[in-house]
Amino acid sequence: MAKNKNQIYAEEYKSYAMEQMRRYGIPASVTLAQGILESSNGESTLAREENNHFGIKATRKWLEDGGKYGVYTDDRPDEKFCSYDSVAESYEHHSRFLFENKRYAACFRLEADDYEGWAKGLERAGYATGGNYAASLIKIIERNGLDRYDRQVMEEMRAQGHVPGENREELPALESSGYAFPLERQEFLMVTVPFGTQKDIGLQADHESVLATENKGKVVSVAPDGKSVAVEYARDDGTAYQVCYKNLASVKVKAGDTVDAGQAVGVSGDSLRMEVVQIHTDGTKRSIDPAAYLAEIAQKGNISLQLLHEGKDMLAKYKDTDGQAVNTELSPEEWMKKLLSSEDSGVRQSYGTDPVVEMAVTMFTSLMALALQIDNKEERMRQATEAALERRIDLTRLVPSLKECELEIQDGGRPLLHIDNGSGSFTHELTATEMNRLSLVLADKNLTAEEKRRQVASLVNGVALSGQMSQNYEQELEQKNRQDESLQIR
Repeated sequence: MAKNKNQIYAEEYKSYAMEQMRRYGIPASVTLAQGILESSNGESTLAREENNHFGIKATRKWLEDGGKYGVYTDDRPDEKFCSYDSVAESYEHHSRFLFENKRYAACFRLEADDYEGWAKGLERAGYATGGNYAASLIKIIERNGLDRYDRQVMEEMRAQGHVPGENREELPALESSGYAFPLERQEFLMVTVPFGTQKDIGLQADHESVLATENKGKVVSVAPDGKSVAVEYARDDGTAYQVCYKNLASVKVKAGDTVDAGQAVGVSGDSLRMEVVQIHTDGTKRSIDPAAYLAEIAQKGNISLQLLHEGKDMLAKYKDTDGQAVNTELSPEEWMKKLLSSEDSGVRQSYGTDPVVEMAVTMFTSLMALALQIDNKEERMRQATEAALERRIDLTRLVPSLKECELEIQDGGRPLLHIDNGSGSFTHELTATEMNRLSLVLADKNLTAEEKRRQVASLVNGVALSGQMSQNYEQELEQKNRQDESLQIR
């Protein structure tokens, strides 16, 4: 039987992918599937002209270090992409790109032959802006049996008493970019209060390390109560930026200290306020939008994090033509799902690894879309933010026969229905079967929104009726037990 293009590509480049698996612990199957997808089986212009099989763009540091590049149109016209002397160099740079980028750290905690986990992890970390990226990788791997290369490497290294990627920490590290965002995140920082009439922005935080953003920063002030700290960063032209963090729980530096990018200067409270002041050569000062400052930091440090407020990237308007393109048009449903899978969500740790939790979160976001019957997108985004952070949706409008009905996602992804039918209230934890029935209705593309609302109402009413019957039975049983105890006493 003739081999298809995917199989021909895999046969040609399997040795490169398997070597990367030995060195870094990245499944060879995933690397090959990404190469197949990103390079169109090695036939894309980037692959043919630049040996670039993974669509990696040239960063400012790449260009400053003399790295070769080609100019092509992708998200925008005339973008610079890395050019390599060989395909092997492209594979190595791809592995280093993943390994050195903190947002992919969770992937490297997975087993080297867990191709499904890696594919989903790459998608969650934002490797590709298009949807169904993980599903596409998994389909390529399974249709072409690429996981056999994972097994070969695992068996080979196990026989030698080794495991893939065991020495990756000892590989020569890429130079630090010298820049960092103020909070450690894999994908984005959430803005709770944007820059406007107040001079700072609010960032979602929870008693965590607050980081210096550049090297050679000078701590210029620390509040006596330890609630704020200001760090100043000089520029070659004589100007400076002063970054002030407020609402801290504690401070880890003192005035006069010198700090470097990524160094903890304090610990946040249950939120973080950030103000940036630009100091001109004549000593005059003005507060600027911290998003403008962070856009500069992101570009200089090749930091791919976003700064999101209700689904919009606050960095986008400050990026120049060399900046990376970002998705600033999230729907309320996409924004909610992004929030629930982020570090700012209590369900993040299990979401994406536990299929039942993933189903619960997907069901939650889909129900939110039905429940928020508002034409104004900004208001829907605001309500989506509120629902995701509180992990609670009011479903009463979907089930008018009930006095009140709310769905809550508890820690660990447990979905609870809080119901008040007018004669009593109770809480019911949805079973996997009930979630599956709701998910099938919500995912049915043949149903209109109104038909989905009716079927959801019917299912929830059924749960409410069953819950009421169970509650009545328990009350009757309890009353009977009390009567029996009373008779025994007599």
